[in-house]
Amino acid sequence: MMDCALNISSILRRAARVYPEQQIVSRLNDGSIHRYTYTDFCGRVIRLMNALRQLGVEPGDRIGTFAWNSYHHLELYYAVPAVGAILHTINIRQFSDIRAATINHAQDKLIFVDRSLANSLAEISDSIPCVQLFVAMDDLGPAPESTPQPFVQYEELLSTAPETTCFADDDERSAACLCYTSGTTGEPKGVLYSHRSVYLHAMGSCMADSFGLSERSVILPVVPMFHVNAWGLPYAALLTGARLVLPGSHTVGRPLADLMATEKVTFSAGVPTVWTLLIQHLRQHHHDLSSLNTVIVGGSALPVSLIKDYKRDYDVDLIQVWGMTETSPIGTVSRVKTGLASLDADQQLQIRGTQGLPVPGVEIRICDDDGFELPWDGETSGDLQVRGPWVASSYYGETADQSAFTNDGWFKTGDVATVSHLGYMQITDRQKDLIKSRGEWISSVALENAVVAHPDVLEAAVVSRLDDLRGEAPVVFIVLRDPGTPVKPGDVLDLLRQSFERWQIPRPSDVHTIEALPKTGVGKIDKKVLRRQLRSK
Repeated sequence: MMDCALNISSILRRAARVYPEQQIVSRLNDGSIHRYTYTDFCGRVIRLMNALRQLGVEPGDRIGTFAWNSYHHLELYYAVPAVGAILHTINIRQFSDIRAATINHAQDKLIFVDRSLANSLAEISDSIPCVQLFVAMDDLGPAPESTPQPFVQYEELLSTAPETTCFADDDERSAACLCYTSGTTGEPKGVLYSHRSVYLHAMGSCMADSFGLSERSVILPVVPMFHVNAWGLPYAALLTGARLVLPGSHTVGRPLADLMATEKVTFSAGVPTVWTLLIQHLRQHHHDLSSLNTVIVGGSALPVSLIKDYKRDYDVDLIQVWGMTETSPIGTVSRVKTGLASLDADQQLQIRGTQGLPVPGVEIRICDDDGFELPWDGETSGDLQVRGPWVASSYYGETADQSAFTNDGWFKTGDVATVSHLGYMQITDRQKDLIKSRGEWISSVALENAVVAHPDVLEAAVVSRLDDLRGEAPVVFIVLRDPGTPVKPGDVLDLLRQSFERWQIPRPSDVHTIEALPKTGVGKIDKKVLRRQLRSK
């Protein structure tokens, strides 16, 4: 058989040749729409590749991006790996000290930044000496008060670059992208993706029982392009020839609903908070979202009640997925098998509430504390481990802690899970979030899912506190749908008593109403902050 390299540049070439007329649509900071074809896109990527070479970029150099979901950012997704360099997408929502630390760890040579975000880099420019040049991309946002130096304009670079095609003939196993973990369990860790892993991940996610993407899809990734490559969608979209709609910074409420309606979006993806806020808006304002049929939800547990509400009210399937930065990120997708279609609606809903089946290419297992594999019986829980061609085998950097990787080639996710005899994986908790009360484990995820079933609760988070009698005790934080409609602690406890034993239920004084849950830069609930708040009381 032919030995053809699985490179990102081959995705680009296919898109331009097979789907030249397909469109890429971007909403810019001022609300205006930028629209061009795959042919136009490919031509600009080629000029950007040559501009990078003119700037002295060499294979292996790390090139940072600090940007929203836009056509500029997409051009970098393809041009940087195509010249043999490594794309490092920097989280724009991280604290400045963590942002500087990841830039220095990556040793970024250049950083491309949206004009409206330039202030955030200017304030740390003195602490990131590795960066030789900043390139401003005009997202039609407000002019920055200050800019990092030295500073050049993106379009000026492209205007002087030749249009000669010259793709780097890379080994498919060479590095293409560098993503850092969100830091919910400690300092961010770097994960280096190869061309091969990116290509295979795109193929795996496009399959019918994964994301089910095709040329007929209109894809709007709400998940940021600075978070795990927007879950691989910028590569999967061009691989299938789908129309790609990029929302820029307009990712909540009316702006998101308007863009979905106008562009007839069929597929979207993002964290649960996005879809909770969107359905609140939709209940008060009409938008024609009849084209939308599938929404992929990940990053944290998807409440079953939200799945039910979207299907009942809008005929939209919310599909729960599980993954991590270390898995590129898609590892499992929760779809109901044909053989289970005869189950009643509530039973099918419970299946859809699991993290689902491993996608082709990914293997999973659960192990005990001694590393022995546990049965798939839907009851026994253990340490979730994964392996596959787009799963990391180590962290980036010579000094990185590699203890998460087993001697026999599996990645220890840090999640605790069960797997049913039919292959459905269910996360019961993060190892660090399990609550040990009177010697028995309580799942914070299970408590949270039960609490958000209350009609007046928008979001919930459960953490532990030290308790002299129980060792640890659960503490519930809730955010109300309507601040004018309070929820009594007793109402929450009554709801929990329907599904939990008495020893698993918090005290009334351990149920707290707060205005908003703290979130990480990618929209996950940041339980570290909640624990610190409890310790400070």
